Amino acid sequence: MRDNYLVKTASRKTELDIDGRKLLVSNLDKVLYPKTGFTKGQVIDYYISISRVLLPHLKNRPITLKRYPDGVDGFFFYEKQCPLHRPGWVKTTAVPSERRGKPIDYCVMNDLAALVWAANLADLELHTFLHRAPAITRPNYLAFDLDPGPPADIILCCKVGLWLKAFFDQLGIECFAKTSGSKGLQIFLPLNTRTGYEKTKPFARAVAERMEREHPEEIVSKMQKSLRTGKVLIDWSQNDEHKTTVSVYSLRATDHPTVSTPVTWKEIEQTARSKDPFWLVFEAEEVLERAAKQGDLFAPVLTLKQHLPASA
Repeated sequence: MRDNYLVKTASRKTELDIDGRKLLVSNLDKVLYPKTGFTKGQVIDYYISISRVLLPHLKNRPITLKRYPDGVDGFFFYEKQCPLHRPGWVKTTAVPSERRGKPIDYCVMNDLAALVWAANLADLELHTFLHRAPAITRPNYLAFDLDPGPPADIILCCKVGLWLKAFFDQLGIECFAKTSGSKGLQIFLPLNTRTGYEKTKPFARAVAERMEREHPEEIVSKMQKSLRTGKVLIDWSQNDEHKTTVSVYSLRATDHPTVSTPVTWKEIEQTARSKDPFWLVFEAEEVLERAAKQGDLFAPVLTLKQHLPASA
């Protein structure tokens, strides 16, 4: 645990001082990643250390918690409604829910204390919407999740990502890539302009279907798992006001503490040539080192203003 936040230890609980807010964290020695021995304390430490580049991507975004109380090999659950036992300083935002018939109060991680509080709940993964509150119908960016169907892997995802980049280059649109932290690759197009899901979702689908027509042996745009074998699904359906996507810099609940990591197009090209899928696998400590050296490679996603063309 970072010494500058440590206040005192009593029993199995430790009190942290996070920017003047007192927060009790517990069971820091509990192993959440059994195959590596990565503990709850290390999870909290990672989120404290990466917060400088992570928090801007979480600001005002409703977030679904994905909690692993017994570690990555155990039971997990998604938590949309922000827990009632949250501290008063953990902010929430109401999002309408047709299924429930009333709004859901999602947690919002706008500061380090809230982020540490969530990590203490064994919220390993951070799943956010593509929009910010209160403009919950206005996405800030467009996202494609490239999901490989075995035996395809991230190598084919890199090739598909490069085809997508070439297409958007022709349109004069910049796009940015990050690993999913699991098996795939994700491509984000910053918008940061007045638009709506009624425009971004059909556009994303049209792009995916166009890529499938151009590369039918490598790409599928339909969601059926039976169609994915040996191909990459370009999942366009995430562009929806009701869906969340794993946040950049989020840990993933895999055997190792891997992270959804921003990567450069040069790294993607090198990986595609090398045919070594492990080139784009980054664990927590590696991501901290990358952020220290490179800064936030995903920062332009927050500020770059772009408009989508009328059609793909």
